[in-house]
Amino acid sequence: MIRSELVQALARENPELRAEEVEQVVDIFFEEISARLAEGGRVELRGFGAFSTRQRDARKGRNPRTGEAVDVPRKLAPYFKAGKEMRERLNSD
Repeated sequence: MIRSELVQALARENPELRAEEVEQVVDIFFEEISARLAEGGRVELRGFGAFSTRQRDARKGRNPRTGEAVDVPRKLAPYFKAGKEMRERLNSD
């Protein structure tokens, strides 16, 4: 599902809201998650999962075009861990 499909699905399920309002809710939702992660925080959605960041250490990389060694700095990367209910739902065959 892409963002526009999510907006359309929410609009169908909430006909009392205008499309612009649904889109604004989705924007706020994702912006709040992003802002919290940028602060170094964690976002947990019960029954779905938790978003957090993980630190990736600095390392030596390689330029794929030239093969030249390149220093890759330490950085934070987003991480998602599915919740128990989500895992059970995915594996309920």
